[in-house]
Amino acid sequence: MKQIKWILSTVLVICVISTVTNAQATLKRIIKKGELRVGITGNQPPFAMKAKTGEYIGYEIDLATMLAESMSVKLELVPMDFNKLIPALEDGEIDLIMSGMTITPERNMRVAFVGPYMVSGKSILTKSRLLSRSESTDDINQSPNMRIAVLEGSTSEIFANTYITNADISPVKSYDQAIDMLRNDVVKAVVADYPFTLVSALKYSYEGIVSLEEPLTIEPIGTALAQGDPLFLNLVQNYMNSIELAGIFDELNQKWLQNGMWLLQVE
Repeated sequence: MKQIKWILSTVLVICVISTVTNAQATLKRIIKKGELRVGITGNQPPFAMKAKTGEYIGYEIDLATMLAESMSVKLELVPMDFNKLIPALEDGEIDLIMSGMTITPERNMRVAFVGPYMVSGKSILTKSRLLSRSESTDDINQSPNMRIAVLEGSTSEIFANTYITNADISPVKSYDQAIDMLRNDVVKAVVADYPFTLVSALKYSYEGIVSLEEPLTIEPIGTALAQGDPLFLNLVQNYMNSIELAGIFDELNQKWLQNGMWLLQVE
């Protein structure tokens, strides 16, 4: 029995050491391969979206590009569904996530976060002028026959299921799908992060789509990294601190949140 316990303990120690060693190899792998793999959804304006040229542009695309340049490596953007991003990070398919991801305790138990580099919050997109004047979820819950689209696996889905209890919640794979449902009157509203609802309201204003003037909640947005590589975490944190001191976040906010000229680059 003692021998079995010793064998199991030894195997456990070896597994732990192996996991830590593999995780700490992230930065070494990036430098050796000369490539930084960043997970995105690619359809979350203003964080990341496809331009007419087929290239990805956005707030976080600029952040990722500057990070790769500071490391003297090539940037590889890896688009996927939002709910697949953390599993992909844990499996080593990507090196970090920049995808409008809210920092939550539940996520922080699985991944490390650097940031926040933006403070967001939950809002809605709608064609209803009455709904657009909502100041709380109580106002939304009073609307009859409510059907709401949310991004599957997002904090928006959790928020809607928890607080918008008088509605039919429809999880979708992408924000493009959610917007199409709203444009075609399949749903009355889309619950999403405030920056996304602002730019989407600008883009589709000619169809009567509007956003709330103020978000319903306050949420921090950050970059997610796999556990176990303090050197890589330290590097990304130093990078974020540096561009904050240089005033680059103010420039990004002006470019992607206040000036809508970039909308001319997308379809």
